[in-house]
Amino acid sequence: MFGAKALILLTRKWKLKPPNTVLSFSSSSQHVKFKAPMDMAAIDGELRVFLVAGEVSGDSIASRLMASLKLLSPFPVRFSGIGGSKMRSEGLQSLFPIEDISVMGIWELLPHLYTFKERLNEAVKAASLFEPHVVLTVDSKGFSFRFLKQLRARQSQQKLHSPAHFHYVAPSFWAWKGGEERLGGLAEFVDHLLCILPNEDKVCRLNGLSATFVGHPVLEDIMELNLMNSPSINECKAEGNGKDFRRKHEVPPGATVISLLPGSRVQEVSRMLPIFANTMELLKDNVPQLMTIIHVAPNEHVENFIAGAVHRWPVPVVLIPGGTTHMRYDAFSVCPIVSLNFHLHNKFFSASYVNTCCSSRKLI
Repeated sequence: MFGAKALILLTRKWKLKPPNTVLSFSSSSQHVKFKAPMDMAAIDGELRVFLVAGEVSGDSIASRLMASLKLLSPFPVRFSGIGGSKMRSEGLQSLFPIEDISVMGIWELLPHLYTFKERLNEAVKAASLFEPHVVLTVDSKGFSFRFLKQLRARQSQQKLHSPAHFHYVAPSFWAWKGGEERLGGLAEFVDHLLCILPNEDKVCRLNGLSATFVGHPVLEDIMELNLMNSPSINECKAEGNGKDFRRKHEVPPGATVISLLPGSRVQEVSRMLPIFANTMELLKDNVPQLMTIIHVAPNEHVENFIAGAVHRWPVPVVLIPGGTTHMRYDAFSVCPIVSLNFHLHNKFFSASYVNTCCSSRKLI
């Protein structure tokens, strides 16, 4: 199972073995007192975890952690919260579709502001009624931080027990002027931050926020792929089956294939896909047998947008549904060039990368 390092950290802090030990919880909050979640789970006969993942990448991270937690917990685990298809496959009944809160940037948020506020209130109310032992939010800081802040305020006002608040994936404080100084403010409602990049945890701790580095999800993709393909699970290199992919999708032997990853939210996809289409239009006369592979995130709005856009696509195109690691890397293996809006894959996969990005996001 995956989500391993994060799960190990949580099990240590929750004292999963033995179940009746007292929690030694490292928290940055000075005003919140915690009872050991596993002690409470022992009393209740179950471990209750409320999760929030507002986009596809968070859904994948949380699902892996859910799978590992079910294996390691000495008690039955009951989940509630917000998630996508992968979290549903691990037993979550999402309060509402993640598409409702998968919005980036202030200008994109404005048309959806009423729905966003309604969903935020719904999530806070549901979490309070669920009485979780632990709350875990994953990325999607615009929604997650507002949710954690309002939940803690509600619990404080009503003098309710406050569960431990974890947030997985640190905000990009290193990318913004004054970002490090803002980290201390998160300690009011985030008790521990799970970081996916090296040194983020050190910077967080220096600024008063308890944090631990747990590793990047891409490494877990590689572990999963290597488990399926070879016994060399410790090799940090991803190898897809390009031959099989070419056969299944009838890719001609001499074709030049470019893999496109336009994003997981409809706002970014609607921006990036026209740019990609115009680029293919410019390239098609100079690059013989040009083909593109578009990786489609498992988001209903994204799926519908891309399905409509490819009718006018200037070169032959193959759509790869998101959610399966091996299909994604099989597609990568036939491409000399991958254009995407995230980094790190190029350290583990033998292809040339062109990074594309559009962003209107602030730090916190």
